[in-house]
Amino acid sequence: MAKGLTGIIGGTGLGEALAEDISKAEFQDVETPFGRPSTKVMVGRLEENRIAFVSRHGEGHKLSPSEVPYAANIFALKKLGVHSVIASGAVGSLREEIAPGDLVLVDQFIDKTFKRASSFFVGYGAVHCEMTQPVCGRLRKQLLDTAKTIDLKTHSGGTYVCMEGPQFSTRAESLMHRVWGGDLIGMTGMPEAKLAREAQMCFALIALASDYDCWRPHEEGKDKQTLLQEIISNLQTATNNCLKLIKAVLKSGRELVCEDCQCRKSLDLAVWTDKSQVEAGQKEKLKVLFE
Repeated sequence: MAKGLTGIIGGTGLGEALAEDISKAEFQDVETPFGRPSTKVMVGRLEENRIAFVSRHGEGHKLSPSEVPYAANIFALKKLGVHSVIASGAVGSLREEIAPGDLVLVDQFIDKTFKRASSFFVGYGAVHCEMTQPVCGRLRKQLLDTAKTIDLKTHSGGTYVCMEGPQFSTRAESLMHRVWGGDLIGMTGMPEAKLAREAQMCFALIALASDYDCWRPHEEGKDKQTLLQEIISNLQTATNNCLKLIKAVLKSGRELVCEDCQCRKSLDLAVWTDKSQVEAGQKEKLKVLFE
């Protein structure tokens, strides 16, 4: 297993852009007890960091948010030796101050998903991970401090409402999410963050604001095609900014993997089932998570 391997989860475009700067890239087909990940995992080196990249939606953005094999993606990264993950994903903004094109370092979630397997431990026993702080504060601070050095418009925190999709919100839902305290609306942040916690991995999420969702009325006189082109342009701007941030933090020499972080001990008090009651086959199947 590779020591100090940093995982990155994002879109196909992000992976293609990262690949240009990655040396000795290899594509590994990783098998997991939860099936195969979205794509082969690209493993290589960027400056002093070894990284492993997974394209969340697969080649050609084939997988919808509900079809992404989240458990397989996280398990595959852990199996390769990843202990710290930086994820990215497109979102709609629920706040005027979060403008399209901005980056947000998510610090909280509201999980509205209902179709997705959100735990590795079904059939294993009762495992209850702490989720009060659902992302790694240490890793998020590393990203925020780096963003300041390269003058990127990056918000230090935000509550991400994760909906099932694939349809977008109704206007009533969008207004409700604002009342709930949501700052962002997206479809992929969960159960990714929950599974990373169960895998004892540090996890941070860079949200890419593409539009104002539908709570904010569109500018009059613009047709749907014009609005769509604006959203695509905003997302491209945010993706480019995200790429700059990820490259900068990887080249910064900052400690992205810390074995003493509390995230790396998230199962210490989480397993409530008596060890004698856990089947040997289940222990063997999931032993990677406990490493």
